[in-house]
Amino acid sequence: MEAKVAVFGHLRFPPESMDAVRSHLLEFVEATRRHDGCIAYDVAEDLTDPGLIRFSELWPSQESLDAHLVAPHIGPWREAAKGLGLMDRVFMAYEVSASRAV
Repeated sequence: MEAKVAVFGHLRFPPESMDAVRSHLLEFVEATRRHDGCIAYDVAEDLTDPGLIRFSELWPSQESLDAHLVAPHIGPWREAAKGLGLMDRVFMAYEVSASRAV
């Protein structure tokens, strides 16, 4: 499946919240991978910046990304994130015109 949309972003939480964030985030990521039709949905903690979580996503279409943004597991994750002290949220979506190995 060829990617048409790439999303990159990050969330920032207080470092002391990260143990609780991880359990909610794991559930959210697993649900996204199972149900939302993504090609790739990758999440990683920044090793040099405690509390920063980076996201990279590949979607087959804008419609699949739009459906993800209103999926049933989005609301509970967003509420949990707010309750765990979400401090910053930045995401950008890009249209993919071509890909190549580097």
